[in-house]
Amino acid sequence: MPGNHHEGLGTMSSSGVKLLIKDHHVVIDNGILQLTLSKPRGLVTGVQYNGLDNVLEILNHEGNRGYWDVVWSALDESGRKGVFEVINATTFKVIVETEEQVEVSFSRPWDPSLKGKFAPINIDKRLFVLLRGSSGFYTYAIYEHLGDEEWQAFSLGETRIAFKLRKDKFHYMAVADDRRRFMPMPDDRLAGRAQPLAFQEAVSLINPVVPEFKGEVDDKYQYTCENRDLMVHGWISHDPPVGFWQITPSNEFRSGGPLKQNLCSHVGPTCLSVFVGAHYAGDDQVPKFGQGEQWKKVFGPVFIYLNSVMNGQDPLTLWDDAKRQMIVEVNSWPYSFPASEDFPKSHQRGNVRGKLLVRDRYIHNDDMPGNGAYVGLAPPGDAGSWQRECKDYQFWSEADCTGDFSLNNIRCGEYNLYAWVPGFLGDYKYHLPITITPGCDINVGNLVYEPPRDGPTLWEIGIPDRSAAEFYVPEPNLKYVNQLFVNNPKSNFRQYGLWERYGELYPYDDLVFIVGESDYRKDWFYAQVPRYKFNCIGLW
Repeated sequence: MPGNHHEGLGTMSSSGVKLLIKDHHVVIDNGILQLTLSKPRGLVTGVQYNGLDNVLEILNHEGNRGYWDVVWSALDESGRKGVFEVINATTFKVIVETEEQVEVSFSRPWDPSLKGKFAPINIDKRLFVLLRGSSGFYTYAIYEHLGDEEWQAFSLGETRIAFKLRKDKFHYMAVADDRRRFMPMPDDRLAGRAQPLAFQEAVSLINPVVPEFKGEVDDKYQYTCENRDLMVHGWISHDPPVGFWQITPSNEFRSGGPLKQNLCSHVGPTCLSVFVGAHYAGDDQVPKFGQGEQWKKVFGPVFIYLNSVMNGQDPLTLWDDAKRQMIVEVNSWPYSFPASEDFPKSHQRGNVRGKLLVRDRYIHNDDMPGNGAYVGLAPPGDAGSWQRECKDYQFWSEADCTGDFSLNNIRCGEYNLYAWVPGFLGDYKYHLPITITPGCDINVGNLVYEPPRDGPTLWEIGIPDRSAAEFYVPEPNLKYVNQLFVNNPKSNFRQYGLWERYGELYPYDDLVFIVGESDYRKDWFYAQVPRYKFNCIGLW
């Protein structure tokens, strides 16, 4: 069982886990929380905790409270494109039922008779795993596309877990220490209370329920996080003081590597765990499966953590507790309790370690340690291909100040080792493939990366660290302010409409950077964008 902090603040129970199966619902209870799941669809219809009969939005239909979903497109003549599908299971099965643990399965098989109606995947939602003494529950799913010629070619644009919380209770959101605040109501985004902006996700609040939000912009993309930082996020209710958090203890099942940004929590109150998504990347991050292409992947488990404090205590401390619980979950990975053989346990995985050095004689005569380098294992490909890889698993680690790195608990299989080093251009790829077998401990020794160059550096603009943080980010138009990002240098680039400021600052010609005189911190706009000139209305 995972670590010893599983009773949320203010909750204690030693009750065994109980399973009650009804005609149309399944109820799982461990004395701390109670889950109600629709049967056989496998949707989360209720989460009872700490005096709240349901933390999920009771005004929503049962199918719009807690669910897994996919967005898929057929890659054949059927023409089905961008189909949003909540995964409704057709078969319910008890996998484990003891006083220590209950795990249930809601599965939806696919066969060629369903072509064009549903995503061509067998899906087994393990909804949900509840443990004795746990102030939360786990969920994971197994997706499979069979290697049979009758299995349709398709692309998977998105898959995720979504929870819709009660809007009358959950008003405070936290996705990072510097991005947490009381949030507008979902009603504030409706006509009459909001003015649409350049895209449908962004609105200007003109008549919000809470007047203090008047004049602000709400846009869910302002709260996205890079995978490497997206370990815990969620919402807090003040009455009663309760927290609802999604904790992702590993990034192995997410696509795109550590820098890929994903949605998490936003106005709704909505709490997401996105596993595959094209946001910020486009079609390169959409996995495509040929007709009869064999594929299987386990997404998760992720932990849905609920916590509370006693009346009179500060509810905002629930965020700190959630971060502590995140560390417990990370240290417990890979979990020992999932019953599926498709989720390998620790002894069925392997480890890789080594040292990364950088050789650049124009900087130093000796090899330099790859301090802060990101080193990862991903499916075989070219250097840098991990950024586009979105079908299988990836494992990443950050090298220490001496360049030493270790990658632990890697699934068995064939990989390439990739890396990049902040401060140096280019991508590294180890020339030999790496085969992971159960229990292996591979030491690759010293690896030397030689960044590309044709001679000494004559001049450069900025820092090659895959971030634009060092460049000039302007103040937003006062019409488009999110107060959370005011005086927040780390996140001020998230303000809405900054692309318009480029045209205001450079109305006729692009900026000019004079080597030796200009300062990229003040003179290089963080994004080079087209400038707005005029509307052109006519027939084309």
